[in-house]
Amino acid sequence: MKAIVAGSGGREHAIAYTLAQSNLIEEVVCVPGNGGTAFEKKCRNIDPKERADTASLPFVEAFVAIARAERADIAVIGPEDPLADGIADALWEAGIPAVGPKAKGAALEASKDAAKIFMNKYGVACAKSRTFTDEADALAYVSEQGAPIVIKADGLAAGKGVVVAKTDEEAARAVHDLMQGAAGKKLVIEEYLQGVEISVLAAVSVTAESAASGTAAIVPFLPARDHKRLLDGAQGPNTGGMGAVCPLADVDAATMAAFDRTILQPTLKGLIAERIDYRGFIFFGLMLTKDGPKALEYNVRLGDPETQAVLPLMQSDFAALCTAITDGTLADFPLEWKPGVQVAPVAVSGGYPGAYQKGVPIAIDAATVTQTGAKIFIAGATAKGNSLVTSGGRVLACSAHGDSFDEAWNKAYAALKAVSFAGMQYRTDIGLPGAAESN
Repeated sequence: MKAIVAGSGGREHAIAYTLAQSNLIEEVVCVPGNGGTAFEKKCRNIDPKERADTASLPFVEAFVAIARAERADIAVIGPEDPLADGIADALWEAGIPAVGPKAKGAALEASKDAAKIFMNKYGVACAKSRTFTDEADALAYVSEQGAPIVIKADGLAAGKGVVVAKTDEEAARAVHDLMQGAAGKKLVIEEYLQGVEISVLAAVSVTAESAASGTAAIVPFLPARDHKRLLDGAQGPNTGGMGAVCPLADVDAATMAAFDRTILQPTLKGLIAERIDYRGFIFFGLMLTKDGPKALEYNVRLGDPETQAVLPLMQSDFAALCTAITDGTLADFPLEWKPGVQVAPVAVSGGYPGAYQKGVPIAIDAATVTQTGAKIFIAGATAKGNSLVTSGGRVLACSAHGDSFDEAWNKAYAALKAVSFAGMQYRTDIGLPGAAESN
């Protein structure tokens, strides 16, 4: 099979790399890909902006045109924006199976209000909330409820649309600031939940046919944790993710059973009832509270950087899993996991998440990285000749496996220390006690 992957981040490098490990895959075309996929075996980048036939097209149209020209057998969509824009709909219409929900399903991430309506309708355990389109009404509600409180922009905001306000003044400022952005003309204001955050990714296969036959399925992956804050000890500003660990010592079978009962199965029930064609992945952002797990959000794709810690632990053939998602056989798919732990700290550009310099040369001691057994997943770097230069805030992740957490942690950080570029920053506590964000 030839697979085609949409996206250019660390998640997409991990997806492309994992697909390429399958004997079912002859080639992975990455659109546009990045500096990591440029050097990956069995992978090839195509930048639609560099092709005469696609340079002027919107990304969805360009991607479908390339998928057709490449005669791709399956497409895997990494980021949320093209899913919200209907890329899966367009691919299926073109006869190309797509791993990613159609636009109706993608609304579960594209609109936090739509997600909350869905959760409440189908009994998904989640935070209590109200939705506002008027700033004065929102401010009055925040004043009435008091801090701490959570303010969320309704639309897609690249991970920058949520403020956990600890004071009334911070809450009022968040309401005003988020209302000014394109994603925040509508706000969802939620109760503040106390607990610790985790992420659970899952494969989903729901169609009208599978719903009717009783074969619709949602299959959870191992629980993981992303560390959002820039600095050690969960301090500093929020980022797109400073590293991930999988699985989690603080998540037991009873917690996962409660998640299945109160969140996973109600979500599947809702997808079926709403007749949503959802063949892809879903990300559950969860808060583990004293009353059990509560859903914070849905993402309609794999998480980043969780993917860089979760996919390396998958024992089953990832390409076969993707095919099972698209052809409706997910319910019978034997999903298996490797024993052990995966740790994946992220290196970021100096100044991130604020302004940062691009085009900085990256030096990698390949022999040391090989010795650790770690895999470097590139996020914000492009190829320049046979080398890499930075092109984004989150530059790369060093993902390493171990029989124990300590072994995985030591290998990951040994590999990370073999990487250097001017201004490079990273947390030194990914997965350690006290590193997780908690409320």
